[in-house]
Amino acid sequence: MRPRYGTLTQVVALGTAALVVLAGSSVATAGPKAECASLASVHLTHTTVVSAASVPATASAPAHCAVQLVLTNPPAGDQIRVGVWLPTQNWNRRLQGLGGGGFAGGTPGTAPVAALRDGYAAVATDAGHPGGSGSFALNPDGTLNWQLIADFGYLGVHEMTVAAKALVRLFYGTSRFHSYFNGCSTGGRQGLMEAQRYPTDYDGIAAGAPAINWTKFHPAQLWGPLQMRLAGHAVAPCALAAATQAATAACDRRDGVQDGIVGDWKGCRFDARTLIGTATPCGTITAADADLITKMWAGPRDADGGFLWYGLERDADLRALNNSAPFFVGLEWFRYFLLQNPGWDWQSMTYEQYLLLFQQSVLQYQAVIATDDPDLSRFRDAGGKVVFWHGTADPLIFFRGSVDYYQRLTAALGGAKQAGKFARFFVAPGVGHCGGGQGAAPVDQLEAVVRWVEHGKAPDKLTGQRTDAAGTVVLTRPVCPFPLVARYSGHGATTEAKNFTCDGGFR
Repeated sequence: MRPRYGTLTQVVALGTAALVVLAGSSVATAGPKAECASLASVHLTHTTVVSAASVPATASAPAHCAVQLVLTNPPAGDQIRVGVWLPTQNWNRRLQGLGGGGFAGGTPGTAPVAALRDGYAAVATDAGHPGGSGSFALNPDGTLNWQLIADFGYLGVHEMTVAAKALVRLFYGTSRFHSYFNGCSTGGRQGLMEAQRYPTDYDGIAAGAPAINWTKFHPAQLWGPLQMRLAGHAVAPCALAAATQAATAACDRRDGVQDGIVGDWKGCRFDARTLIGTATPCGTITAADADLITKMWAGPRDADGGFLWYGLERDADLRALNNSAPFFVGLEWFRYFLLQNPGWDWQSMTYEQYLLLFQQSVLQYQAVIATDDPDLSRFRDAGGKVVFWHGTADPLIFFRGSVDYYQRLTAALGGAKQAGKFARFFVAPGVGHCGGGQGAAPVDQLEAVVRWVEHGKAPDKLTGQRTDAAGTVVLTRPVCPFPLVARYSGHGATTEAKNFTCDGGFR
């Protein structure tokens, strides 16, 4: 399927005053050249402009023009909702595409205050369906709705981008602006999808905890619950927490700074069997507990012990995926996409069925949503730059999947030195899913991409921060590019980034 938006020559009258924008225009502007209301009359192929309204400045957001669109791909009758927000003053000559989370493509109905405050024009989409349920995958008759699956997998974000660029050119009267994508989790996947499929959509991409390898990590999310059910033994939540705490404490010592952060994540191989007999508030950890915890850390294996996918890191909270019921996104992947049965009881699944469904997930959906193609040569050749990062303590998306992707990317594109000219991967020890945890999460990844694109300055580290409940910064630390790690100098406060450097590792 191809994008279905007209070029600017196909845009007709804007209200009573016609606005003609020539391709390649060199007009530089920080303010609009068209009235906001006139955008309601824009004609783009298979697009309905629902509204175009001026929004006055508030204490949290500057004045802007808010445009709501509905896009479709005939004859399917799908409806991709898109929100575009255009600052009416001090536009920074940049467009920021915003990503979603889980099964939610994004939030096109909510103004992105932070992006607007920073001067960006911004765009978001629901990627063809409202809300965060996976039920959109099914037609009313229970068959798969491949149009909506494609909209969520790749078309929705691409088509939103094409439409938003057209509106930016019209509103500001210039074709000279940069475009960036910024997202985490599903948003991270959407960003890397753009680099893989549509290499000229964005000049730069900032992707956090990317939900790439989609067809493998979602089945892997049910591995722990399945193992507990097959064993007839559920590991108590406080025992899972105790295992994470013990592993973190043991491995924390390896990096030279005892701060609750496992800096040497590669060297952390804590053995759950050492916990047997340990007392917890919910009882003593048993051999059965230790065996199941080991399987959660190891990840899915086939009947011969062969690798299927990664498990969680030792410092990730095991309770997020290994509860009384599986995490809802993984569960809905099975129910709606693999089995087309919304009422399916996961507890009826055998190990053999799990292996078959894992294989089905990869074979059936690899082409539409896996987002694991390491060949970013077209994005590189278009001049694009990508920064992606992942927290080692992510309890939902397996961190080593991102490591695997980066290693395949560098292998496909001439090694780390060559790939590093346009793509860099950063590791945030102790950071959870898109943030949280004991570690310092990146706060400047988008700014790093902008500097790289516009000034040619490639990031050699990101700035990581952890805040307390009041929002006060209590920890800063460099977030280093893989495979480097943040090493303490031996002098000064261990809570300050200036006392750490990125180097080759721990000894």
